[in-house]
Amino acid sequence: MRTRTTTATAAAALTATVALLLSGCGGSDSGGSGDSGKDEIAGADTGAESPASPSPTVTDDGIDRPEVSLPEGDNLSFEPETTGDAKTDAVLKDNAEYLRAIDEAIGKQNPKSEAVAFYSKDAAYLGSVEWISGFVKDGVTVTGTVRYFDRKVTFSEDGSAGLVYCADESKGYTKDVKSGKVNVTEASKDSYVLYNDRLRKNDKGVWQTTKSTSERGSEVCQP
Repeated sequence: MRTRTTTATAAAALTATVALLLSGCGGSDSGGSGDSGKDEIAGADTGAESPASPSPTVTDDGIDRPEVSLPEGDNLSFEPETTGDAKTDAVLKDNAEYLRAIDEAIGKQNPKSEAVAFYSKDAAYLGSVEWISGFVKDGVTVTGTVRYFDRKVTFSEDGSAGLVYCADESKGYTKDVKSGKVNVTEASKDSYVLYNDRLRKNDKGVWQTTKSTSERGSEVCQP
């Protein structure tokens, strides 16, 4: 499964980062620009030149989206991909692209991924940057197969969407960037993760993930 050697340290840093963001924003994921989290990270730039942005692709909904490509040997599956309800399917699609963008960023060792910023904001964006940075620090990427299943969407009166889903990481691993060695680990209860996300549609029509919490080893997701 996709554990890292610095998991505890990264988790502590993530908690502090999210707490700082929420204290400054009053815990709200509404209002403001979709680039708020991105600007905060950019403000801490050391001057290093960022990798080139992904080329945009015009999709059937008319939105210019960044092209996302998974690392070699990395596979993500989503169940269900569609439900037949257009609004629900839009949430599922953008959530899937957000997760794919994170894996792409890990593969490219690029915490400042434009694709991740495109599909997330606020606490979720900052958490993603912290998570990707942990892989970069460890010198590892991702490989294998992760299955996201039982994806269920609900809509709130404030216009936001809730998305609860499970992840099966029993066949997903980390891989050393330099040596190419795959860190194969045995499947366990902790290979299954429960996610609870909050998304909000921005002015471009993209359902950005604004908050994300997870519970590794959740009984809800066990086979």
